[in-house]
Amino acid sequence: MRSAIHMTLHFAVPALIAFIFYRDRFWQSAGVMWATMLVDLDHLLADPIYDPNRCSIGFHPLHQYALIPAYVIACAWERTRLVGIGLLVHMVLDASDCIWMSYET
Repeated sequence: MRSAIHMTLHFAVPALIAFIFYRDRFWQSAGVMWATMLVDLDHLLADPIYDPNRCSIGFHPLHQYALIPAYVIACAWERTRLVGIGLLVHMVLDASDCIWMSYET
């Protein structure tokens, strides 16, 4: 159940942001933010690739704490803003999943 909610939020939150802030170009904006989910390709480097009880933040290469400021900086320029927002939303949702996991055990 947690996994289904988590994945739904990865699509719904960017769509909501695109609807509120980029309504005139909703599909383009939502599409760019949805494309940032490709950051999860770094999960292919893990063994096992998928572990429902593993926190992504700090574990996978593109989910490192040190990269989050770069994702914030990407929001500063209009050209990279949607990518930055998408990556930050992704990291926040993954971090919230880590917090949720800590309460389940």
